[in-house]
Amino acid sequence: MTRVRVTAPRSAARPAVESREAAEESAVGQVFVRSLIRSQLRLALVVAGGFLLVLGAFPLLAAIPGLAESRIAGIPLDWLLLGTGIYPVTGISAWLYIRSAARNEARYRDLAEDR
Repeated sequence: MTRVRVTAPRSAARPAVESREAAEESAVGQVFVRSLIRSQLRLALVVAGGFLLVLGAFPLLAAIPGLAESRIAGIPLDWLLLGTGIYPVTGISAWLYIRSAARNEARYRDLAEDR
């Protein structure tokens, strides 16, 4: 049995990667990379902080009077909110992070290619 190596054809996009790598090696390119890293770190901290803040507020739902007595399909409303309410919060946090991180990287690419 013969092994076959399957690769993608070489394209014109290759020089853009090489020029980006060359930009990273220059002093200005290193500043751009550090700026990207800082902006991604700041974004991660803001999204994680917001997520933890909302997550920490969920147990406070149990302190609302009358919520434990309310039932939907036999399940107490506070348990239902605690059990299912975190999933939309997680999804929205992830969506915001991905969208913002992609925007940060696009800005970096624009700066690196303009050089």
